Amino acid sequence: MAPAMKFVLINGCSAGGIGAGLAEAFHQAGYHVFLTLRNLAKTPTNLANAQNVTVLQLDVLSPESIAAAVESVTQKTGGRLDVLVNNSGQNLIMPALDMNVVDGRRLFDVNFFALWLSCRPSLLFSSKPVAPSFTTQACTTAKAALTIASSTWRRELAPLGVRTIALITTSVKTPAFDNVTMPEIPEGFYYYVIREYLYRLGSGQPLQDGAPDPVAYGLGVVGAIDAGKTGEIWVGKDAGVNYWSWKLLAESVFDSMVDGILKAPGEFAKVAEALKGNR
Repeated sequence: MAPAMKFVLINGCSAGGIGAGLAEAFHQAGYHVFLTLRNLAKTPTNLANAQNVTVLQLDVLSPESIAAAVESVTQKTGGRLDVLVNNSGQNLIMPALDMNVVDGRRLFDVNFFALWLSCRPSLLFSSKPVAPSFTTQACTTAKAALTIASSTWRRELAPLGVRTIALITTSVKTPAFDNVTMPEIPEGFYYYVIREYLYRLGSGQPLQDGAPDPVAYGLGVVGAIDAGKTGEIWVGKDAGVNYWSWKLLAESVFDSMVDGILKAPGEFAKVAEALKGNR
């Protein structure tokens, strides 16, 4: 007897992005994919009319939209969901001291609270879903909050038969940065002197050079899920090196590695020098 088809729901599946790559990877692995996104005009063309793909409109900040998606999935599957991938996220490259509070709160809404909101109705499904807590495209503080929360959810949801994965994505080559509008850094801000460096960082190039494409990345994720892994999973450019460096090396050594990639020390020295000149 052929094994029953598995069902996966992925949010944030705009064409060319990580979500679209994950959807393609799960589809190749034989899953029925509920491909969801806020703007249906950005649906990946290769999956829009594919067999075993259901496209749904979903705004992860709207409880009503989430409830409607749950209802649509229930009608299709009889109340079963095997995998929920929370991929929706937002980029914001801006020093914390100069960040607009409204922008910062919205970032946490999208990158943290939306995931929490999306996980809650998934527990209404009758099967034992895997719930990867997806941390891509978030600022460092939102990533940290999400990773810690995922560790709590992993233990809290285990008695309900839910396997929770904190998927730490290093870098994947996508057009995500093409749509990021860098906030203006006005004269007088602490980091005004290195504004050009911050704008270059916001372009994504230092992070995406040599990174895997979304489908290759997605196949790695599907393999980890199907292998039954739980807890933190690191996938993306130099994921293994980053994982072991973070876990085993002293914080100062890890910081030095990151600084070598981002060329940050010299830029921060400019900020300190400018600050001394203004005193």
